[in-house]
Amino acid sequence: MEWIYLLFAQTLGDQTSPHPVSEMEGVVAPEAREKDEEEGSPTEKTDVAKSREVLVESDSKNKLLYTVEDNPPWYTCVVLGLQHYLMMVESTVSIPYLLTPMMCMAVSDPARGAIASTIIFVSGIVTLLQTTFGVRLPIVQGGTHGFLGPIIAILTLMPCPPDEELDAMTSEQRTELWQTRMRQVQGAICVAAIFQVVVGFTGAIGALLRWISPLVIVPTVTLIGFSLFPVAADKASSHWGISALTIGLLVIFSQYLAEVSLPFFSWSRARGFTRTNLYVFKLFPVLLAVILAWVTCWALTYADVLPPDNHARTDLRLEIISDSPWFRVPYPCQWGLPTVSVAGVMGMMAGVLASIVESIGDYFACARLAGAPAPPKHAVNRGIWMEGLGTVLAGLWGTGSGTTSYSQNVGAIGVTKVGSRRVVQYSAMIMLLCGIVGKVGALFITIPEPIIGGIFCVVFAMITSVGLSTLQYVDLNSSRNLFVLGFSLFIGMALPMWMQKPGNKDIINTTIPVLDQVLSVLLRTSMFVGGILGLFLDNTIPGTDEERGMVQWKAQLKPSREEEGRTIAVDQSCYDLPVGMYAIKKMSWAKFVPVLPTFVGWGYLRRRCATAGKHKA
Repeated sequence: MEWIYLLFAQTLGDQTSPHPVSEMEGVVAPEAREKDEEEGSPTEKTDVAKSREVLVESDSKNKLLYTVEDNPPWYTCVVLGLQHYLMMVESTVSIPYLLTPMMCMAVSDPARGAIASTIIFVSGIVTLLQTTFGVRLPIVQGGTHGFLGPIIAILTLMPCPPDEELDAMTSEQRTELWQTRMRQVQGAICVAAIFQVVVGFTGAIGALLRWISPLVIVPTVTLIGFSLFPVAADKASSHWGISALTIGLLVIFSQYLAEVSLPFFSWSRARGFTRTNLYVFKLFPVLLAVILAWVTCWALTYADVLPPDNHARTDLRLEIISDSPWFRVPYPCQWGLPTVSVAGVMGMMAGVLASIVESIGDYFACARLAGAPAPPKHAVNRGIWMEGLGTVLAGLWGTGSGTTSYSQNVGAIGVTKVGSRRVVQYSAMIMLLCGIVGKVGALFITIPEPIIGGIFCVVFAMITSVGLSTLQYVDLNSSRNLFVLGFSLFIGMALPMWMQKPGNKDIINTTIPVLDQVLSVLLRTSMFVGGILGLFLDNTIPGTDEERGMVQWKAQLKPSREEEGRTIAVDQSCYDLPVGMYAIKKMSWAKFVPVLPTFVGWGYLRRRCATAGKHKA
């Protein structure tokens, strides 16, 4: 039981210091603070004091328990990271289970579990790279459903043989059958992702930020939440009672009981017993809701109250655990060398473009929720670059998908009030562990669908509200702005819905199959349609910068701001690289590398060239 006391005692203690627990338990008493000051210890200026101030005093405007650079104790990170893992695992493993039947894989083939473990493992690698060297925001990377359209288009060109022929095949022939299709998908993903790598590294995406205004961000991020409601509703509808229970528990824990603290006691030789108040409901709302709902499902299953085929039962997918191996390390090209086709690559490009647009919206939403300044150009460039590298890795490992930022985990930050980068890094380590230890990963896959649906209903709603919150910069009394906003949102929902109807599957016919495929995928992606419309309308319809919200928006993107006649630098150090910053700042050429924190933008280079030309003339 001692580790439980340490967990609760240190949650309000030092978030960064490596000192023993006994030296930092509880909240610092005034007498101790005065004694520290007399001895020369600047207690009130340390990270410990600042962290306690956030947790104990809980400023009314910023309710975050941990901001992006805070480092909770390792055991707290494990529990909080587990919450993020639970949020992403269901969506991630659903991709191979959707695709493997189209690859002619047998239902009983244990390779299904191997592909699921592979996509979890690669998601852990890419999440770790993204949070450490990429955009450095607490963003979880996972398999993207945006690639499903082009992948399905590739597989439809390679139809499975009749069932009689499949049943007559040997296991080796059946394995070669699905691996041939997997290699086609792998090659298309790898080559298409190179475009994303180039776009990020060259700074082409960062250059577009000058055209991205609040009226572009709002429809893009808002439609991420709106477009995901069918996924949440589908899973929640498998048992609305359990889903409603999960939603109710999550709302109660994260909203009504968020400021309710529970007393916990710890003991040290220096101070004896120390009482610590822990905001457990604010820290672990998702985990508590999942555990209580899961226990309820188990009790109803044990009592045989639920029908045999009900998705709320806990015994429906137990064979996944028994069929999964204890240990298996995924490796590149495990299904063979990828093969490449031009049509496959061009079709996959549509998924890459949609993923880029969605990720940029996620970066701004995540920064806002995690208490970080808006991401500068170099951070956006590096994030897209790293995401492209992650998609290349996903293709090489053979996950059946690329990788993208997970909007549901961004929304979870708003629910849990935990925006720490370190928490997501621990979540990445959990993904790596579950990807290697097959039975552990399979255990979390058995969480009943209505529980996941209930969680999704709350976090997707949070994403939607984060998108709408950017309207605070815009003049909503302007009929021009109302038109841009309403039209982008409405068409962003209507057009993809119309495109996804079964009768409109082949509605686009330009006589160029590759172009048809690209347009079909893009026009089926809500955030792409809404974001492009917002980008076009807001930058072409006449309007003042103040009316469009660009004055305040650009002010928050600047590395400095004006306050009371003084220029105050905005701290953007959270986007600096974890190593080598001293050397990078001393290199003059580093200011022209778009993915380095010292990048000054291509506009600076153009001005330098223009000035040099004038002097030469």
